[in-house]
Amino acid sequence: MTERKPPGVSFESFADKQIREAEARGDFADLPGFGKPLPGLDVPYDEEWWIKRKMAREHLSVLPPTLALRKEAEDALAAAEHAASESQVRRIIAEINERIRENLRRPPSGPPLGLTPFDPEAVVRDWRERRHGA
Repeated sequence: MTERKPPGVSFESFADKQIREAEARGDFADLPGFGKPLPGLDVPYDEEWWIKRKMAREHLSVLPPTLALRKEAEDALAAAEHAASESQVRRIIAEINERIRENLRRPPSGPPLGLTPFDPEAVVRDWRERRHGA
C-alpha cells in the first residue's frame, strides 16, 4: 500500500521520492512496452481515442443496421460456398433471406439496404458447380 504524504512535505518531492524508490526496487522494469516509444505519438489527437482503442481491443464495430446486414449477407454467401451439404446451403440462404425480407418490410434508419433476397436455386447451383467442378 502507498504511504500517505506527511504533513509539511510538498507533494512534488513526496511523489518524486516514491518514484525514485520504486525505480530502485525495479517496480518499473517489467512493464509492458518498457524501452519502447509510446504508441500514437505521431497521430493527431482524437477525443474518442479511448473508445476506438477499446472497440479495437474487444473486436467491436458499430455499423448502421443496413450496413451490418450487408456484411452478414456477404458472410452468409461465403459460408454457403463452403457448406458441407446442399441442405446446409439452403438453410444458410433461407436465414439470411428472412433477415433481408424483414429489413425490406421495416427499413431501419440509415443508408438504404440495396439488397434483395438471394435466389436459393442459383446459390445451390453455384455451390454444386464449385463442388463438382462442372
